[in-house]
Amino acid sequence: MRLPAWSASLTWKSACFIVLMCCSLAAVLGVLVHVGVTRQTVSAARDKALEQLHDATRAYEAGEALPPESGLDPAALPQSLRQLALSGRRGTVVAERDGRPTMWAAAPADGRALATAVDYEQSARTITGLDNAIIGSSVLAIGGTLLVGGFAVRRVTRRLHQTATVARRISRGELDARVGDAGGAGRGASARSARLDEVATVARALDTMAGTLQAKLVSEQRFTADVAHELRTPLTGLQAASELLPEGRATDLVRERVRTMRRLTEDLLEISRLDSGSGVVETDLHRLGRVAERVVRAAGTDTEVVVVRDAHVETDRRRLERVLGNLVVNAHRHGRGPVVLTVAGPVVTVRDHGEGYPEYLLAHGPQRFRSGGAGAGGGGGGGKGHGLGLTIAAGQAEAIGARLEFRNAGSGGGAEAVLTLPWPPAAGG
Repeated sequence: MRLPAWSASLTWKSACFIVLMCCSLAAVLGVLVHVGVTRQTVSAARDKALEQLHDATRAYEAGEALPPESGLDPAALPQSLRQLALSGRRGTVVAERDGRPTMWAAAPADGRALATAVDYEQSARTITGLDNAIIGSSVLAIGGTLLVGGFAVRRVTRRLHQTATVARRISRGELDARVGDAGGAGRGASARSARLDEVATVARALDTMAGTLQAKLVSEQRFTADVAHELRTPLTGLQAASELLPEGRATDLVRERVRTMRRLTEDLLEISRLDSGSGVVETDLHRLGRVAERVVRAAGTDTEVVVVRDAHVETDRRRLERVLGNLVVNAHRHGRGPVVLTVAGPVVTVRDHGEGYPEYLLAHGPQRFRSGGAGAGGGGGGGKGHGLGLTIAAGQAEAIGARLEFRNAGSGGGAEAVLTLPWPPAAGG
């Protein structure tokens, strides 16, 4: 039997624990009180019955009339008590007489049973009333404890949920998110109380971790941006100088390396801007099929464009072209032809027929300066490159509110990058 998901919550578990403990405590206390009061009540009725039996025995021995509710071998005398008296011993027992509880006491009298009866109905009512009072007070105590305990647990779980929400926001990249004074340390609580509040300790630890992480990431972003900016000037000079070199194989190699360094520098600058979120998204209405054809022409690659259903999309064209361009170049560089770019409404698919994306990319997405190794077709690496192309594509897609997925094609092999743009306000063919 599978329990519902809500039964795993801390509130539900705490409520069950409180109810279980309250019921156990109420049962133990109720049994102790019931046993104690019942024993006292029965003892008082027994003493009264024995005292009345003593008076009856004295009257019988003196030949006097027996007191009321006393007699020899009364018909209503319980058989067990009658046998006890006939055996020469005295005893008491509670039994029904005419439908009323009665305390009987009996003693031997010349081979017969001298017995006396004391009304036990009031004592029985007292015990029944006590039991009802114990049950009622236990229910009220359990309800009150459950309400108070639920309120206290709810406060704790609400603070835990707030801490978890902040943690999720941090994981999504909102590094300035903080729990703040969720632990209550800033609301007049003493320092000792704050130290003893485990939830506040967790909240402060999360805030500290987020602050440290933010500081490190900002420092790394600043370092990356500074390095890229500082490299642009000497690289521009190197490129100008390489154009003055005499033609030859060595010159071509130098020019190629300079171009590679410039592309790497520009990619680092773009990643730095994406990380800092400093770029502005300028949206306008564009026909997706035309944008795809323009990207393929600009890439200068042999890429087939298939428009199954064209659509108008409201997006930043420059960023969209950057995403599609990186996907097309990556497919040619690390996969095998034919490379097909398909437009189907707001969904654009870029597929090659290589060996597919590496496992790490499918599991965790593009990672900077990590390639799939030799033969990792479409993996953003393939033993050459820096893994920045797909990283930039993923960052730009997120900036325009699109979803970029990487997967390996089933039939025919190859890698597929699927870009899903937000549903356009108007569609066109």
